[in-house]
This record gives sequence, structure tokens and C-alpha cells, in this order.
Amino acid sequence: MKSSTAALNYREVGATRVGPLPDGYHHLHHRTRIGSGRAAFEAAGAAVTAFHMHRATGARVRATSPHAEPGAAVEVSLGLGPLRFRAPCRVIWAEYEGDRTGFAYGTRVGHPERGEESFVVELRDDGSVWFTVMAFSRPARWYTRLAGPLVPVLQRLYARRLGTTLRRIANPADTGGTGGPRWSGSRHPTTG
Repeated sequence: MKSSTAALNYREVGATRVGPLPDGYHHLHHRTRIGSGRAAFEAAGAAVTAFHMHRATGARVRATSPHAEPGAAVEVSLGLGPLRFRAPCRVIWAEYEGDRTGFAYGTRVGHPERGEESFVVELRDDGSVWFTVMAFSRPARWYTRLAGPLVPVLQRLYARRLGTTLRRIANPADTGGTGGPRWSGSRHPTTG
């Protein structure tokens, strides 16, 4: 994997933390309620910042640090065989606070898009735990330009998948101990 100092391919570094999101990009803002309570918040925050959430969706992740920290190089890849897309990034900011945990990475040269994406878990005053994906991006390669309006749709679908995956990770009791959705039939498939 290339060095964490590899060049970013966009200028608006840090905009997912300080806002507003810059003009001239597609914007993504997806929020998912993933549970409630401190335990769910801590499990979700750990899964996000250790890249476990991404891996649990089937993405391959290589990083120069086991946890998100500014400057760490991260490469996420999706797809199969020759249709696997590499997405080299660098962690721009990370936050580990009492009721808010997350990070953002920015795209590096070689990424199919240019922009920034953040993944934040928050514990609200009412005890609810929320996961937010916020991003701005635009095509950086011929195939993402060719895909046109399909790319933002795929990004929204992936953000939803991240939220669903994180909900499952943060609330293992909701899976009936199977690691999948809680059994809703009249009989549990493994206990009869």
C-alpha cells in the first residue's frame, strides 16, 4: 500500500467535520438509528473506527493503523476478481469523545472518486444511538464519469448497508445469537 503521505485528489479537506459541504460535488447524508444505550454506542464506535463495519459488509480494508487516526492510509476495495475497485484514502480526522466517535477519510490519487466521507456514531441525550454517513464526491476516473447518476445511487445503497451492518454489530442480542436477523418464525432454526 502506498504511503499515507500520498497526495489527496481534492482541495476541500476537512469539510465533513466543519461544514458546509462544498459546491460542485454530489452530497450524501444518511442517518440510521442503530440502537440505544452506552453499550450499543461503544460497540458501534469501536466497529467504525477499527474498520470492522466496512469489513463486515464484505469490503476488503487495508490500513496502516489498526484504528482510524489522522494521516493513516486506508485502502477499501469492493467487487470480485477483475471487477474489484480499489479506493485509496487517507484518514483526515478522527474523533473519540464521550458521546461521539468517528472519522473521515479523503480520497487519494487513484481513487475512482474525489472527495471525503465521514462515519460518525452519536449517543443522544435520550439514549438513542445514531450512525451518520456524510460525504461529498465527484467522479475522478473515466468509468465513474461514464456511470454518471448511477454512482450517487450506489453510494446511498452502500451507506444504508453500512447502517444495517452496524446495527447488527452493535446489537448482537437482536440477532438471536445467530449473527443474522432474529428468527421470527414459530420455531428457532437451531433450537427447534
